[in-house]
Amino acid sequence: MVLYRTLDAVMPRFRRIFSEFDLTEQQWRVLRVLWETDHSMIGELSEVTLLPAPSLVGIVDRLEERGLVARQRSTEDRRKVYVLATAAGAALEAQIMPRVASAYADLKQSVDAHTWAAVLAGLRQISAEGGVERSE
Repeated sequence: MVLYRTLDAVMPRFRRIFSEFDLTEQQWRVLRVLWETDHSMIGELSEVTLLPAPSLVGIVDRLEERGLVARQRSTEDRRKVYVLATAAGAALEAQIMPRVASAYADLKQSVDAHTWAAVLAGLRQISAEGGVERSE
């Protein structure tokens, strides 16, 4: 329950930012990955964003309709289709990332440096281990 309470405390600020730019959390996750990489295939995006591939296809469709991402077929293997951020997607990054960075900075300032480092280390360990199957 602590994780749920933490998400309930943290996410509203981020959701407001996403909403101002007419993005869902899932769309944000896709764009964030694409901003950090040149391009990605749906399977890779699914793995990194933790979104099931069938759902991800619809999310990418909606982002493509808005002109924020594009699909590009591989020239070496036509079965491979990459998703990449467009110029409009990159422009959105320039608008939204300063706001998100500010929200992260405020969140980080809410605890002392030692606690912040411990929280990040603990979360990384939990996610690397795939979660814990017991109740805490």
